[in-house]
Amino acid sequence: MPQERDANTAKAANIEITIIYDNYPFLKNLETDWGFSCLVEIGKISLLFDTGDKGDVLLNNMKKLGIAPKDVDFVFLSHFHHDHTGGLISFLKKNSKVTIYYPQSFPAQLIEEMQNSGAKLVRVSAFKELQTNIYSLGELYGIIPEQSLAVRTSKGIVIITGCAHPGIINILEKAKELFPDEKIYLVIGGFHLIRKPENELNDIINKIFKMGILNAAPSHCSGSSARKMFGEIFKSYYIETGTGKNIRVE
Repeated sequence: MPQERDANTAKAANIEITIIYDNYPFLKNLETDWGFSCLVEIGKISLLFDTGDKGDVLLNNMKKLGIAPKDVDFVFLSHFHHDHTGGLISFLKKNSKVTIYYPQSFPAQLIEEMQNSGAKLVRVSAFKELQTNIYSLGELYGIIPEQSLAVRTSKGIVIITGCAHPGIINILEKAKELFPDEKIYLVIGGFHLIRKPENELNDIINKIFKMGILNAAPSHCSGSSARKMFGEIFKSYYIETGTGKNIRVE
């Protein structure tokens, strides 16, 4: 479980996050590949966040982790890039009885493929409560439009990002604006810092720390240099992630 730095009192359900697909390793028996996907379990709800790049890698890792596709209730897609949606159709062949939350900027061909699967589709543009205590921050704009997931947990808000194309600072500032009276307990996912120079990384990571973000778990496109620097700045509040990593907030 992530460590706590003066976090909120209990507000909502516990949450469990399992990284299924990532280019950083954690469990040796799982395959790593460029892309991102994680299972988010909130109470009795099971939500698949993004689907990685390759369907066979996604499904094989799910099987090794004991995650049955048929047990997933919802799919949340952060943005249309293939390394976040490439495994979707393979997953839907195993379970099309899901509700898919996707950004309004999705290309028509991908929307048609999702419709043909028989899944229920919900297009998201603005901030929206998807289920009790589960939110989309809305489609934010940057190099690529993207939505991030927010979950109200017993310790505070958990933010999950796909690639953070709108900028990780912008995403966190939006979350603080939308949840002004709550702490952000954890931010996890791709932060898109992989090509940033060291001085810019230092500024970004220190700003995130000073925003009062309690725990940080950069992955996917965050970059090894950024992950190392997060560890140096956040110290025990930095969480090393990779394929197979499990994080509980309870």
